[in-house]
This record gives sequence, structure tokens and C-alpha cells, in this order.
Amino acid sequence: MAAKQSAVRKERDKRFTAAITEPAGGPQKLDRLIHERLRLGILSALSVNESLTFGELKKLLDTTDGNLSVHARKLEEAGYLSCTKSFEGRMPRTDYKLTASGRRALERYLDHMEALIQAMRDR
Repeated sequence: MAAKQSAVRKERDKRFTAAITEPAGGPQKLDRLIHERLRLGILSALSVNESLTFGELKKLLDTTDGNLSVHARKLEEAGYLSCTKSFEGRMPRTDYKLTASGRRALERYLDHMEALIQAMRDR
């Protein structure tokens, strides 16, 4: 009986290790760019909104101008979001949209996290 439980436990540990290193979509590591809290928040907010302004994102994520700017730029450089700058009257306006590449990256990230959660629940 103890040997059977040990074998079951080893199999669960093996599945958990595989979930960490090989998510459902293949042998990819966790996307560290998205894993940061504010970047995940930006992508999540844009995934359910066609576009958001800098001010809307700042308020929604309760962050500072500098913090949002730095993290949005990293996502833009990765091709995960697009940024359009314009003026409304004399006021500058920055609009962000999630790109197709960003949506795919977010979906891969969420699949990976779901695999980790499921592996933990199966333990």
C-alpha cells in the first residue's frame, strides 16, 4: 500500500515539474516579461478593452506616471502592445492597444499558469 502511494506521489511530482517547465503549448518557460505584476495588469486590462489611454491605465492600475511608462514601454518594445500619441486640443494623449502578438503571449502565459494551478491541485 505504501509503495503504491509513493508511486502515485512520484507521478504527481513528475506532472508538477512538467507543468512548471513545459506548459500545455510546448516546452516554453514562463514569460518573465508578462509575469511582472504591473505588466500583467496592463495586458489584462487591454485584453478586455479595445484601447485605453495612459490616464485610464494609470487610474485603473493605481500606479505612478513613471512606473506605468517604463512597463508599457517594455511591452511595446516586445511587440505586445501598440502606442499611439496624439493631441486633444493642447493636451497630449497616449492610447494603448493590445497587439495580436500580445494577445497570443497573454494566452500562452495564462495557459501556463493554469497548468501550474492544476498540477498543484492534483498533488
